[in-house]
Amino acid sequence: MNSEKITSEVLANVIVAAIKEKKGEKITKLDMRKADGSICDYFVICQADNQRQVLAIADEIDDYVRENASEKPLHIQGKENAEWVLLDYVTVVVHVFLDKSREFYRLESLWADAERTDYPDEILGK
Repeated sequence: MNSEKITSEVLANVIVAAIKEKKGEKITKLDMRKADGSICDYFVICQADNQRQVLAIADEIDDYVRENASEKPLHIQGKENAEWVLLDYVTVVVHVFLDKSREFYRLESLWADAERTDYPDEILGK
């Protein structure tokens, strides 16, 4: 990939693709550009059933984005307990939740004024 910095929208879409690779569930992208008090352009939020998958999704995002967008996170937080892992790409902040933690924190409701895109879960043979 060339050395030009990609847009935050393209980065958010690359992150969504990475999450889909590891079967992340209930993927939501919030466009924060018009939201009051926003610290970034996009939030990407997803969840997993167990801590191992939370870590696998976070690792996949890191690897996939480095490979496909030549970006690396400024900061990664939460891998110690793997209930909520945050990857900060400055313009895009990613939240990978354990399902019960996502339900508890309900980030989407805090940013109700943001434009929201929900991605359907892949059919997993359930």
